[in-house]
Amino acid sequence: MDHLESFSRAVDTLNRVIGRATLWLILGSIVVSAGNAVMRKFFGLASNFWLEGQWHLYGAAFLCAGGYVLLVDEHVRVDVLSQRFGPRVRAWLDGAVMLLVVLPVCVLLVYLGGLLALQSWRIGETSWHPSGPLLWPVLTCIPLGFGLLGLQALSEVIKRAGFLLGRREKPNVVEADLPEFFADPATAGKSS
Repeated sequence: MDHLESFSRAVDTLNRVIGRATLWLILGSIVVSAGNAVMRKFFGLASNFWLEGQWHLYGAAFLCAGGYVLLVDEHVRVDVLSQRFGPRVRAWLDGAVMLLVVLPVCVLLVYLGGLLALQSWRIGETSWHPSGPLLWPVLTCIPLGFGLLGLQALSEVIKRAGFLLGRREKPNVVEADLPEFFADPATAGKSS
């Protein structure tokens, strides 16, 4: 179980770093969107490349942040029934759903999305709009994002199992449970 918990911590760290890095993709999307609006309004210039580019940045952020969202328990779920159960039953339910639904869907989408991105890269596919961007970079985010989500689902199953075996106090974490992202290593772990 120690090796599995180490794997879980490594996946959590990876998804946390990538999830936080997607903030830059969102910022880029906002800057490109604002730039497009200014260029169109004041200079009468428009570019399909930049217009689609803002959506590619947003799509990449959305896909690549899925694992992070699952890590910090901010994902969408139907809590109508689950909120009526105790923590142990919820842990069993979460683990079963991740193993039986989330992981198979992630494996399928990594495979199919990978084929799609590879085909797009091979033919140098671009947008059907004139002067549109290449499509393979954003299509590559499909297998990447679902791969990260699948890894995080495995990590969450490990955490739920640890909770059910009495090795963890909580079955999951939220952002507040995690150490400061850019904490000084010299002061990490010390209370103020």
